[in-house]
Amino acid sequence: MHSLLGREKKEEEAGFGIDLTLSPGFLPQAATMFSCVGCFWVLLSSVLVAVCSFSFISPAWIVKDQLRSNQHHHQHNNKDSVSFGLLWHCSESLDHMYRCYTFGGLGKFAEIPSSSWQTSAVLCSGGCALLAVSSLLAIITIFLPSGGCERRICTLAGYMQMAAVFIMATGLLVYPFGLNSILVRSFCGDSDIYYAGECQIGWGYMLAIVGVMLTVFLPFFAKYAPKEQLSPTPLPTLL
Repeated sequence: MHSLLGREKKEEEAGFGIDLTLSPGFLPQAATMFSCVGCFWVLLSSVLVAVCSFSFISPAWIVKDQLRSNQHHHQHNNKDSVSFGLLWHCSESLDHMYRCYTFGGLGKFAEIPSSSWQTSAVLCSGGCALLAVSSLLAIITIFLPSGGCERRICTLAGYMQMAAVFIMATGLLVYPFGLNSILVRSFCGDSDIYYAGECQIGWGYMLAIVGVMLTVFLPFFAKYAPKEQLSPTPLPTLL
């Protein structure tokens, strides 16, 4: 009797073991369905696209705060602000309203006052576009299973981000060449290439520089973004 009861108990335990025990390959597969590096890469890519776009449309790349005396009350000074961006020019009018307008209108790219600023606008916009596409590819990799397709998309996005870094950095280096234009000299005095005269570098230009500096790290994260890390994607090492 005891032997029969023991046999039934063993069979029940064996049955429960078959039903509840996970397959040997399940846990590693579940672990590879989530990548912390990949999620951070996607988040940083999205943030830098927003930073790049915001700095690109900012009118505060070159700014000047000048004091003008009030005709009725000479003891008070009113601050008159002027700023330049890639496509925008802002100034404070006599009624203390801060107004911005594009150089020659949105459809007249050739009326940007300097060929250097035209080149910089093309390079910065092209770099932002590449960064936006690579960010979209990075988001797509979250929903893909680990494998060759995911690794190829991460590699492509990493190369696009690397190209975006060089393109936008070139645009930022070209921009100060336009400081010797007639329009800028009329506001900034004796300005010249890489010399702003009475003006100074604004927060928009500094934000663009910081964005490009942070974008340098994106190809490195793209290298280790795939969920399976048996062999990292073949991106060239940055350091």
